Amino acid sequence: MCKLSIIVPVYNMASDGKLEYCINSLLNQTISNYEIITVDDKSTDNSLEILHRYESEYPDRIRVIESEKNGRQGAARNKGIKIARGEYIGFMDADDWVLPDTYESAIKKAEETGADVVGFDMCMVYEHTMTITDHIECNTLDQTGILDQKKRALLLLKPGPFSTKIYKKEFFTNPPFLFTENIAYEDNAAVVEVIMRIQHFEHIPEVKCFYYQHSDSTTHYMNQKNIDDRITSMRIALESAKKRKVLTEFHDELEFLYAKLFYATTLFSYMQSDIKQRISFVRSLGKEIKTEFPDFMNNANFINSLDDEQKKWIKLQQKSTFLFFVYYKLKKFYRLKRYGKW
Repeated sequence: MCKLSIIVPVYNMASDGKLEYCINSLLNQTISNYEIITVDDKSTDNSLEILHRYESEYPDRIRVIESEKNGRQGAARNKGIKIARGEYIGFMDADDWVLPDTYESAIKKAEETGADVVGFDMCMVYEHTMTITDHIECNTLDQTGILDQKKRALLLLKPGPFSTKIYKKEFFTNPPFLFTENIAYEDNAAVVEVIMRIQHFEHIPEVKCFYYQHSDSTTHYMNQKNIDDRITSMRIALESAKKRKVLTEFHDELEFLYAKLFYATTLFSYMQSDIKQRISFVRSLGKEIKTEFPDFMNNANFINSLDDEQKKWIKLQQKSTFLFFVYYKLKKFYRLKRYGKW
């Protein structure tokens, strides 16, 4: 039986050797009985050609799915889950990579403890390297074990990336679960549903994954579609909490997530971007967070997640969108003029 299916959504990752570096790291895993499912999301470069080359060289290891239309990462993941043969499923972004023992150590931890989800840590890099340059803690040991209300709350506060975890296959199939398609930030949309499904979580406090920073990634390229998608993703997450009737039980944690990702992160990403900013957009954003969570400004986790300058901006926006908009634009103009950057 196949022990692990690693699902890799691919869209225009052919340049600078990004796709090859990712796939090679997956081919070099120390476990033997696993498969790599690559899903080309209608790439317009030669990513698909690269994938088929690997498939011909490693027919027993690599499977290639060709999407008929671009559906973003969520659609690609769903296609991979549907055909996965592994007992466990892992997700890897096509521009990131892992150490050789990553999945062997994660599966070993799962089998030793009975966990349905096992996570590990990562480091941020700016070049293709297997040298660990820093240690980004994706999860914490106080989140581990059979989940009670406290541990689940801690996971909501710090869920960590989907790509730094493995999951038992039935986690996604019983009952069926699908990622939201056609939007960016599909992880945000899924965060509540996924954490509510976890029964036993374990964590390996070691760097196993490399998170590659480059200009083509979604996190570094901001347009109105990405801004709108972030908003949509958090509306979906909140609706999931309401359907599961956990909004009261995990009110503070969900308030933090919504205030942080729906409101603050979106607000500052929008104002710092090259998008033509509209005061009506900022006003509606501030109004919606206030409607969903009227007391979000008193959420300790949210306040502690902001620096002093961000706190001042948010207080001003909640007091007067017009003043916030004007002063922020002036401050941005001044910094760009004087320092050449925001």
